[in-house]
Amino acid sequence: MTSPTPPAKTPSPAGRTHRSVAGAVCGVLLLLLIGWMAGDAMIRGEGRTPWLAPAALLLLVPLVVAFTLRPAVFVDDERIRVRNPFRTIQLPWTEVADVRAAYSSELIAQDGVKYQLWAIPVSLRARKRAARSAARAAHDDPYGRTSVSADVRDAAARTASADQTVRDLRDLAEAAGGSTAEGKAAVSVRWAYEVIAPAAAGAVLLAVVWALG
Repeated sequence: MTSPTPPAKTPSPAGRTHRSVAGAVCGVLLLLLIGWMAGDAMIRGEGRTPWLAPAALLLLVPLVVAFTLRPAVFVDDERIRVRNPFRTIQLPWTEVADVRAAYSSELIAQDGVKYQLWAIPVSLRARKRAARSAARAAHDDPYGRTSVSADVRDAAARTASADQTVRDLRDLAEAAGGSTAEGKAAVSVRWAYEVIAPAAAGAVLLAVVWALG
């Protein structure tokens, strides 16, 4: 006699990586466009253009990567790591006071410092669409009771993606409880010199070539 199949478990918000798919797509397209324009300028450009193109490439590529491909939020049961364009912030959940989304997503540490979550952009259009979906679900039963058609609808469809992600992160922070001395020692902020250094070098090189041209 075969045992009944256990119900599927809802995936935990912990152990996930959050990125902006739209940002990544835009980043790849921008890199392709910049590469094509710079290559054309170096091959067919005249005067100082072939020299300006590599300098502009050195400046623009790190910035495009920083603002489109680099942002990510890494989550596990113990900590959250926020990778923004120019910084990487790591905090244990015990040091997270709140996670919220208004016009942008942000994390508030126990000491009151705010960190933007670039990888979780807020879409007002998606928020309005989710509000319309929620209004239609409520219209099924004006007294707030669950109706058959409301049960069929996916509840996640009535919440904007960024708002749902922020809600999951807030739940993890609340489940971790209050701050501890050990947690405070684990907070770290690291500057992304791998992005800053080449962009700064490209800016200097661009200025020098332009001045000497």
